[in-house]
Amino acid sequence: MKDLLDVHTHTIASIHAYSTLREMVTAAKAKGLELIGISDHGPAMPGAIHKMYFANFKVIRPEDFGIDIVMGIELNVIDYVGSTDLPERQLRKLDYAIVSLHDVCVPPGTVEQNTAALIGAMRQPKVKIIGHPDNPQFPVDYDALARAAKENHVLLELNNSSHIPESTRGTAESARALLTACKRHSAMVIVDSDAHIDNDVGRHDAALARLVENDFPEELVINGDPKAFRAWIRDY
Repeated sequence: MKDLLDVHTHTIASIHAYSTLREMVTAAKAKGLELIGISDHGPAMPGAIHKMYFANFKVIRPEDFGIDIVMGIELNVIDYVGSTDLPERQLRKLDYAIVSLHDVCVPPGTVEQNTAALIGAMRQPKVKIIGHPDNPQFPVDYDALARAAKENHVLLELNNSSHIPESTRGTAESARALLTACKRHSAMVIVDSDAHIDNDVGRHDAALARLVENDFPEELVINGDPKAFRAWIRDY
């Protein structure tokens, strides 16, 4: 399978990441990616950058780097109805938004609460990706999530950092349930690194192995077609 993009990455603007935007973009180009997305954490994450950081992305010109660049955010869900931590008027200035559940921003709820939170967040127009939905710390109803993702034109992420050996136990089982539901409902998947340092940009080996293990159809994975991803975030 072609793997030409990575749109869940963090720079030093996320505080707990360790590379600059230029370093992340340079690493993506060196690894043969055709598109990179920068998605620093929203302001509810402890230590995160001020919301004004997300207001001036017009100064970043992809032609200066020789690789396509999209600028987004990883929003934090802050309640069980799907509220997030950046106003919609500011989100409109971004290329896309990832939405994720993090225990430092909202405590893990019941299956029903976690599912409602993610589905509620999907309804914001700029939300194009649900980040690491197979996190076993936040159990969800994967059939309901996949149906909603299909209806709302949202990608469900297979996050490489969740699947490396030292990561959370139970993620393989959660990923299996997620991918089964995606196949059942023809929901599209995106593979991302969640890189917090430039060496990890484009590192998708563990997540790609999960796709193989679960016999997941290539046509439901967007990574091989950067133009399709561009259209995905632009046209809906």
